[in-house]
Order: sequence, then C-alpha cells, then structure tokens
Amino acid sequence: MALPGVTLEHPFGDDHDAYKVGGRMFAIVGGEGGVSFKVSDIAFEVLTGDGRARPAPYLARAKWVNLPDPAASPDDELAGHLTTAHAIIAAKLTKTQRSALGLA
Repeated sequence: MALPGVTLEHPFGDDHDAYKVGGRMFAIVGGEGGVSFKVSDIAFEVLTGDGRARPAPYLARAKWVNLPDPAASPDDELAGHLTTAHAIIAAKLTKTQRSALGLA
C-alpha cells in the first residue's frame, strides 16, 4: 500500500486481497497466505526455473508467479518483486492515468 496509486480490492472474495494500480492488478495475497505477482519474462523463467516460485494458478500465461510461503523469502527481496510488479503494470497505463496517480 506504500507504493503510489495503490488500491486494495477483493474481486475474488474477502479471503483474497488484490493490490491494483490504475485499476489493474499487480499482486494478490490469497486466503491461505500465498502471494502472486506480475514479473518480467526473464524473472518468470529464473524464479520458476530455480524453484523459488511456481507459475501462478490461472495467471501464469501472463507471467505471474506464486510464492506459497512468502515468509521464506527475505523481506527486501519480496519488497523488490512487488515494487517491480507495480512498475510493470503502471508502465502499461496511459500517460493521463499515470499523471492522475502521481506516477508521471
């Protein structure tokens, strides 16, 4: 929530927190504690290839990964991934949307 323009919604029910920027999701925290987030193509291959993450259910084709136990990742690494996910999605917004959210 500390990133600019972030909103929290529950489109999949109360047990899933969806973090969005400009109305587009960049991270989801599930009811069982796992976290899924958008990554670059290269990060998808690296994170899933070395077993640190798995392809996110329903979202893997869009290059999302899932960490079933985010507590197993160092806090600074997880924060970096979420900041990058936010930036990837924010970059896809229009200039007007980014400006309105204080991102441009």
